[in-house]
Amino acid sequence: MSSKSQRSGRLFVISAPSGAGKTSLVNALLETDRKLVSSVSHTTRPKRQGEKEGKHYYFTARADFLALKSKSAFLEHASVFGHLYGTSVESVDTHLTNGLDVILEIDWQGARKVREKEPATTSIFVLPPSRIALVERLRCRGEDSPEEIQRRTNLAVEEISHFDEFDHVLVNDNFDEALLGLTNIISSVRNGTIFPKSNVSDLTARLLSDKSRFE
Repeated sequence: MSSKSQRSGRLFVISAPSGAGKTSLVNALLETDRKLVSSVSHTTRPKRQGEKEGKHYYFTARADFLALKSKSAFLEHASVFGHLYGTSVESVDTHLTNGLDVILEIDWQGARKVREKEPATTSIFVLPPSRIALVERLRCRGEDSPEEIQRRTNLAVEEISHFDEFDHVLVNDNFDEALLGLTNIISSVRNGTIFPKSNVSDLTARLLSDKSRFE
């Protein structure tokens, strides 16, 4: 692993509950920002239709994942919905040393671990505009069973409760506006300017109220 003084790239992490739209935002950003790359994580979950090895994930057998973990090959790793996910130290370090900015799509647990190891990381959390919108987006994806959707929406409260650990919070109500906000945050970090923080106290209070129901 190269020393941090040899790196010229910057590290970003973006987190959100399932259905908030972070992956769509990151994909749109990557299409226009050639200095930004997304780190491809290792995962033990099965490949979904349309996913490609090395592009979406490195699909890894559980035993192989645990072997990599034992060798400290991951910058962060976490268990999500019963599957293991990990970010390769080597991959991130290579990109940063080559002058590329790296964005990690990881959950709040992984984001916390990355910030501990890489304090200069800029962290971003994406919120849905409402609980109803989050559920509808999960249903419209058509990827999960009703039981899986219920499990993800129940977990969303726990995920959202960690929003205040992040440097910036975006509300993905209007996609184009959210994308512009994400673009401006990254530009401000690169330029060394301060991006004003959004006041999301009213929204988060609504999202976190009545934890027994998320509908």
